[in-house]
Amino acid sequence: MWRAGFKWMFLIIGTTIGAGYASGRELWEFFGHESGLAILLFVIFFTISCIVIMNISYQRQSSDYLPVLRKIVGDKLTKIYDIMIFLYLFTTTVVMIAGSGATGQSFNLSYWWGVAVIVIALIVLFFRDINGLLSINEYILPLLLSGLLYVLLLFTFDQDLSLFSHWHEQRNWTAAFSFSALNVLPLIAVIGAIGNKIHSKQEIWIASVGSGLILGVISYIYNNSLIYIADEILLYEIPLFAILKNYPIEMLIFISILLWFAVFTTAAAGILGIVTRLQHFFNIPLWMLVIIILTTMVPLTIFGFSTLVAYIYPIYGILNLYVLTRLLLYPFWGASRKHE
Repeated sequence: MWRAGFKWMFLIIGTTIGAGYASGRELWEFFGHESGLAILLFVIFFTISCIVIMNISYQRQSSDYLPVLRKIVGDKLTKIYDIMIFLYLFTTTVVMIAGSGATGQSFNLSYWWGVAVIVIALIVLFFRDINGLLSINEYILPLLLSGLLYVLLLFTFDQDLSLFSHWHEQRNWTAAFSFSALNVLPLIAVIGAIGNKIHSKQEIWIASVGSGLILGVISYIYNNSLIYIADEILLYEIPLFAILKNYPIEMLIFISILLWFAVFTTAAAGILGIVTRLQHFFNIPLWMLVIIILTTMVPLTIFGFSTLVAYIYPIYGILNLYVLTRLLLYPFWGASRKHE
């Protein structure tokens, strides 16, 4: 039970912490100054959303996101949101691939070398179907989370930052809605693909509460650090590198590797959502479908990482507000439809 719960927890976190989040760019676009309450609300919204999505997925024993999506938004809107989820997964996976290129540049490598490495790694991963992703998350995510938290706490203590000095300033609390909404579609896509592998309600609670708390703690500490270097963020494609600018090169290399793993796990989750949906239309091996999808994505990475995050993420955050509302209200309206 506990191991399975942690496995799903790492899948959820791996879906959420991608290039945009781990680099600090996504957090800064949504939060920034006066956002402590917004992050607390995000934890609550995110946890409730995970519980609802996992419960529906478990009840339907789903192997892709369509049955889960239909239950959440209803038959009339399912086709619209089916297309939206597909486009969301597609565009954000392009962002992850671009993030790999940007990470490669931090090592003075060609942008396209960084792109090539993640594309090859994704193809190899899916030779084992979905089990490859689940297995690698159990090893990568604990390393990623502990490494990111270590760097952020080190910066906090080195700069003698107070974690609660701005708590009386909370005018940006509404950002919780758009940031939470941004993250619900990939959760539906990925959790919907593993409903037939969940075996108990205890797994659902462990995964949902655990992922919400971990993301909340890291988001709060991270955002607090970004506020301190707010004047320098515009100069950096990846804000985390502004935090690390006075640290030894070894630290920069270490965090760059962690960033790449964050990019990789989220790209893998996005690919999982796409290919499990497309398998109903194409009778070919999963890895072959992955190759076809990646071939169409690579040319779109030319737009650049920070540009994609700045424009795509806020748009989807607003469009997904309806889905978030349905998820948060599901405990009230879902009971009347439980026998559908």
